[in-house]
Amino acid sequence: MSGAQHPAAIDVGGLPYLRDAKGALVPIAAIKPADLLMDELVRGLLGDAGGLSEMLTAFKREVFEQVSAHQALIAQEFGAKIGGSKGNITLTTFDGTKRVLVQVADQIEFGPEIQAAKTLIDECLSEWAATGGVELRALVNRVFQVDQQGTINRAEVFMLLRVQIEDLRWQRAMDAIRESMRVIGSKTYVRFQRRDAGDAPWRSVTLDMASA
Repeated sequence: MSGAQHPAAIDVGGLPYLRDAKGALVPIAAIKPADLLMDELVRGLLGDAGGLSEMLTAFKREVFEQVSAHQALIAQEFGAKIGGSKGNITLTTFDGTKRVLVQVADQIEFGPEIQAAKTLIDECLSEWAATGGVELRALVNRVFQVDQQGTINRAEVFMLLRVQIEDLRWQRAMDAIRESMRVIGSKTYVRFQRRDAGDAPWRSVTLDMASA
């Protein structure tokens, strides 16, 4: 690709320049060919990725529109409602080998009550240290090990809530965790699955780069 044809070229006095990572203008003629080739490759791949992202966004919107239209049609024609109260719905082909799942997941944050729960849990674990409980302590550590955004691991919290212990402090801690949970919104997911026969395990149709 010549300098004049470069999509990001900036004309300065009739000569093509590129802006470097620090914002300075560098003559294209002074840039190493290997760097120009890498620049061209990355710009091309990002352009393709952007196009695919837009297609997936449009496809997801179309899926939701068609599923909603199907639900409305069933309700109008047959007086029946399909889908759960939270918006979850599973649509399956007649032969049972293909299905579409629309799932609505609550987005949850944890209030200050969860710190009170941690204090009670730590008291219990300290007292039970002599009798073991290594697996339980590991679970508690995972629950309260926040990520870079300060978010507590929600999946581990639900695992902790399923632990049945009679100690009143433990039960108060679990109540505090439940009281700390606040639904701040929801996110809708769509999944596509298929299988070779009606009694075979389901396989997901991959639509994300990480799982492809």
